[in-house]
Amino acid sequence: MTYATVMVSLALDQSNEARLQLAGELAERFEAAIVGVAAAQFAPPLYFTDGAAAQGLIDEGEASVKRRLADLEAQFRAAMANRGGRAEWRSAVDFPERFVLAQARCADIVVSGGQSPAFSDAFALASPKDLVMQAGRPLLVVPDKARWLDLRSVLVAWKDTPEARRAVADALPMLRKVRDVTVVEIAEQGDDRSVAMAGVTDVAAWLARHGVAASARVAEAVRNETAAAQLEKVAGNVEAGLIVAGAYGHSRFRELILGGVTQYLITQSARCVLLSH
Repeated sequence: MTYATVMVSLALDQSNEARLQLAGELAERFEAAIVGVAAAQFAPPLYFTDGAAAQGLIDEGEASVKRRLADLEAQFRAAMANRGGRAEWRSAVDFPERFVLAQARCADIVVSGGQSPAFSDAFALASPKDLVMQAGRPLLVVPDKARWLDLRSVLVAWKDTPEARRAVADALPMLRKVRDVTVVEIAEQGDDRSVAMAGVTDVAAWLARHGVAASARVAEAVRNETAAAQLEKVAGNVEAGLIVAGAYGHSRFRELILGGVTQYLITQSARCVLLSH
């Protein structure tokens, strides 16, 4: 397995430099084609009007969206100009989530920016929370401050769920290029540590059979500290440039309301994160 096509999702009204940089690096590492995608929809104003005035407002709004999408295309092509390989652009006046999810069928991996914990504009960007749930492809979430794809050390956040198993398999092409891989499970209160250790040891052995040298460890639960905070602490200890994790192993509604590891990784982590659902 390899990444033959990398897709990068761009957004209006957000910085796209980091995701463009890392998507370009990823495409170069795997000699992959790269597809840039963006969509936006004119958001009608809250006040009411009708007739010619209404149509004029709609026409002006849609023209503005098209100009901004053209600007994103120019930014994408400038970023990929010296990368080599094949670069393709796709855009539409459409709801971003719907358009990007449809285009993801042509990609092996989708690159997106992170998301502010605050409300996001569904007319201007495809939320990474929705992409990871529905794209059927691994999602590489790139924080705005990332400057390069650091694969010297990678942390695999393990929990024995279908999502985590899929994430490790989806990350294999990348993990084969990593110097240090650590598989860790954050033990919860009451967990049998020996069972957890057996699990991460199995994952490390599975990776070894695929040409990836990995170490295994179990981090003990800390009272009054979230699993996300503990994971971040381990990632700092191993100097991980990337975290690989399954997305929404619990109910997504529960994570959105109570907070959870996926929510943290998408909205607050300063590291790149590869997520699969």
